[in-house]
Amino acid sequence: MAKIIEAENLTKVYKGKVRAVDGISFSVEEGEIFGFLGPNGAGKTTTIKMLNTLATITEGRATVAGRDVSRDPGAVRDAIGVVPQELTADDELNGEENLMLAARLHHVGRDDAHTRAAELLGLVDLEQAARRKVRTYSGGMRRRLQLAMGLVHMPKVLFLDEPTLGLDIQTRAKMWDYIGRLNRERGLTVFMTTHYLEEADSLCRRVAIIDKGTIRISGTPAELKERVGGDILTLELSSDAVDLSEFFGSVPDVSEVTRTGQVYRIKLPKTEEALPVIVEGVVRKGVQIRSISFTKPTLDQVFLEVTGKSMRDEEASESDSATQNFMMEKAR
Repeated sequence: MAKIIEAENLTKVYKGKVRAVDGISFSVEEGEIFGFLGPNGAGKTTTIKMLNTLATITEGRATVAGRDVSRDPGAVRDAIGVVPQELTADDELNGEENLMLAARLHHVGRDDAHTRAAELLGLVDLEQAARRKVRTYSGGMRRRLQLAMGLVHMPKVLFLDEPTLGLDIQTRAKMWDYIGRLNRERGLTVFMTTHYLEEADSLCRRVAIIDKGTIRISGTPAELKERVGGDILTLELSSDAVDLSEFFGSVPDVSEVTRTGQVYRIKLPKTEEALPVIVEGVVRKGVQIRSISFTKPTLDQVFLEVTGKSMRDEEASESDSATQNFMMEKAR
């Protein structure tokens, strides 16, 4: 399948020192949904900004829809749709007016713009709110309108930067249903970032995890989970006075033990076979087990392996930041 996005040694250095993106290379095939994952500050948004011409490339090169990003930025902008994290619709215009404005900015003819606006408002379930001012919209409605604005000129590639951040689970499900339909029915290529790994797992043909400006791992979700391998057994003990890491590591087939206070995370092929030995050993050492659980490999486990932190922690951090920004806006 043809490659619609190609990046070679893509690098972004700010103020001559900070390497926000450090020589990454990857490609996206035409018609696929590609997930770009990473902790806060890993370089995801900077990469998207370079690909959609909003940030200059310090080193390396990139092409989108067959056009060089640095040499032909206008053609790249014509070929792409962008749905950023920030809500950009004009509050004082209604939904239809915002779509018509977006169409005008992309040089879509008036008749075509009206047809596409009506179609997209129907797609994202905003037909009944088309003539309402956007300031009366809920957060979910604004996100759906923003998605429609990114699609009004019928782009070949759609960039989605955390498009469902902060939405309730029902609205998120609707958003991904729309995106999945566009991909299946129109062959739209989607380059997305998200904090919701279960969605990346189910939607994306391939994913890449970026950390500290470099791509650490990439492949299909199944391939990445396979690389983690085995079960993850998590034990919370009653005390952290005694370190049992050495004991857990001595249990047959245990490949890795990590400890955070009273919580131990143990990687092993099959929990069922090793669990009796582990429990018996903990009891023999006079320590009580507060809780015990195990999971099969998930993308969150892959993320933890690669970056050293769970995406759940990232999600909580992002939510706290969003709440602080909202409170600051309210205070103005």
